[in-house]
Amino acid sequence: MGADPLMAGNSQRRGRTTGAGKKTATAGTGGKNRRSLAGRGATPPAEQRYGHPAQRKAQAQERQRADRARARQRAEEAPELLLGRNPVVEALRAQIPATALYVVTGDTTRGGTDERIAEALALAADRGLPLLEVGKGEFDRMAQGALHQGIGLQVPPYDYAHPDDLLDIARDSGRAPLIVAMDGVTDPRNLGAVVRSAAAFDAHGVVVPQRRAVGMTASAWRTSAGAAARLRVARAVNLPRALAAYQDAGLQTVGLAGDGDVDLHEYDGFADAVALVVGAEGTGLSRLVREKCDVVVRIPISRDTESLNVSVAAGIALYQVAAARR
Repeated sequence: MGADPLMAGNSQRRGRTTGAGKKTATAGTGGKNRRSLAGRGATPPAEQRYGHPAQRKAQAQERQRADRARARQRAEEAPELLLGRNPVVEALRAQIPATALYVVTGDTTRGGTDERIAEALALAADRGLPLLEVGKGEFDRMAQGALHQGIGLQVPPYDYAHPDDLLDIARDSGRAPLIVAMDGVTDPRNLGAVVRSAAAFDAHGVVVPQRRAVGMTASAWRTSAGAAARLRVARAVNLPRALAAYQDAGLQTVGLAGDGDVDLHEYDGFADAVALVVGAEGTGLSRLVREKCDVVVRIPISRDTESLNVSVAAGIALYQVAAARR
């Protein structure tokens, strides 16, 4: 007798198997399904997605920045070639450190017809500097197309001090520390003029940032009128951090700005240990540097005058410090 197709468990429907519908144990997914439902989180920016055009562009820009940084580092570590008859004579008169004097072949024999070349040759000889004659084509290449007038002075890279070294110089002097910090000054003539004023008013040194600021070029040396040979210039990797270290050492950080809180002549702390902070041409003190100033003073000037040159303002402030200490 055949099985009754209507009896339970004997369904003849296609795909139906005996025991279907019974609850039996099944293998787990180990949480895979739950993780899939949870998703992968926020989509990363295009610059971080592998193979995306935006990522390739960002990587190319980063390589370019690195290349520029390396080129800047090589330029700072390479000797500077000071060009032109007047600049070379002025540099030699100011006793700027130099390693050689370059003259285009034939110009040494024309010294009698050009007093500046003749004087440069005499000054270099007095200092024992090597005289190197080169062809005009070679010197054009060395000058990279700049006007050279047939003469150039090779100036070695400046040997910067560490910001902490200026504190040691101040301690050895027996006087209250006076350090000048320059925030983002880009004109070498302004740097040289501030160095000259700092030396004149018994400062213990000048600090400049390593980036986005001028260093001690031959032009800065020349403008300092020899003061750079007597006063150390330090270079700070991070100027706000250097100012914080000066604060920890007991110095008052005094910023100088046209919108300062106190008139220069009203501030009564110049007789104590001071780090005088001056800002860049036009933009003044940067936000991070200003935040590291214990006080910001201003020089009262006529309303018709918008501002003072940074080297002039620094000279006035340094005179006020010297007057307070006398």
